[in-house]
Amino acid sequence: MNISTDIKSISYLKSRAADLLKQINETHRPVIITQNGEPRAVLQDPESFEKMRNTIGILKLLSLAEDEIKNKVLVPNNLVMEKVQAKLK
Repeated sequence: MNISTDIKSISYLKSRAADLLKQINETHRPVIITQNGEPRAVLQDPESFEKMRNTIGILKLLSLAEDEIKNKVLVPNNLVMEKVQAKLK
């Protein structure tokens, strides 16, 4: 993060929205918007946002799988493959 370019005030956003959107879409770095010196929002390009959401989804699945392993909630591989194949049909 570059403080001089990645943190902007709400008044900057109001006066230079198009420039800020251009920066975000070119750099793919989010920009923190402040109000009265406090962080209030984050602006992010759609592609980076989508990637972040997908990453969070995968991490949630891994966390659930890890919990199942710890709790010994295991399903044999052949049963998993049968269920997958059945859903694909």
